Amino acid sequence: MKLGFVSAILDGWSFEETIDIAAEIGFRCVEVACWPHGKAERRYAGVSHIDVEDLSDEKAASILKYSKDKGVEISSLAFYPNPMDGDETKRQANIEHLKKVIAASAKLGVNMVTTFIGRDQTLPVEENLELFKTIWPPIIKYAEQHGVKVAIENCPMLFGRDQWPGGQNLATTPRIWREMFKIIPSDCFGLNYDPSHFIWQMMDYTLPLYEFKDKIFHVHFKDIKLYPEKLNEVGVMAYPLDYMSPKLPGYGDVDWGRFVSALLDIGYDGFACIEVEDRAFESSREKILDSLRISHKYMSQFVI
Repeated sequence: MKLGFVSAILDGWSFEETIDIAAEIGFRCVEVACWPHGKAERRYAGVSHIDVEDLSDEKAASILKYSKDKGVEISSLAFYPNPMDGDETKRQANIEHLKKVIAASAKLGVNMVTTFIGRDQTLPVEENLELFKTIWPPIIKYAEQHGVKVAIENCPMLFGRDQWPGGQNLATTPRIWREMFKIIPSDCFGLNYDPSHFIWQMMDYTLPLYEFKDKIFHVHFKDIKLYPEKLNEVGVMAYPLDYMSPKLPGYGDVDWGRFVSALLDIGYDGFACIEVEDRAFESSREKILDSLRISHKYMSQFVI
């Protein structure tokens, strides 16, 4: 496995500065955020370290040379929108940019895009699966034509009032994954597996690895801390952030030895990127860098 981090935490840093930081700390790869330029709709969105709107051959060559010279790989190009948004205008804009990210990933020879399926949060699962049948086959066909794998993160995108009631990402459970992969049985369509989201859904986060081992294209290392006293107050039907919070690896409830051991069981040897969303490390640029240093030191017990 190759240990890296998701670049979205370095908002305001350039691509070159991001790669410099990765090399300095000792990371082997970076999952590079590629959002459209403009106002972010939520935390960690809107960050763009590679502009896919204006990726000339010269710029692509420069990006690849800089990364190679620093000894840091690009694990994937990352864009996490809602391609099944109930607002048709937003939906189409997200899909169009996602296609640009796919094309850019092919041009760079990265050949991996990490993203969300999306969801119309006002509709039940069954109706969203019908929507999925319409929206996603052409996207995956486009990825196949470019030789790019699309790895879907399992984050429900259900944290607070803005995403209530259904959340903004359909691909949240093994049952739904089975349906998705029946509808689109493509070798270019798989998972960006994040164990933390199983924690607050009260699910086993290692068991699905064994069933879906051939569909795991990319991995996130992020932690979640549950607060039992808060959960006793509000219950599991409350807004999730009322009883849990994202943490750096080692500061939450994921057993990382168990999780990495399961990855080794299935023969996973791809990219594993730390995703920092811990509010305790957001107050300054130095705190942000500390979050990467601490996470690298902790996860290096399990992944070199």
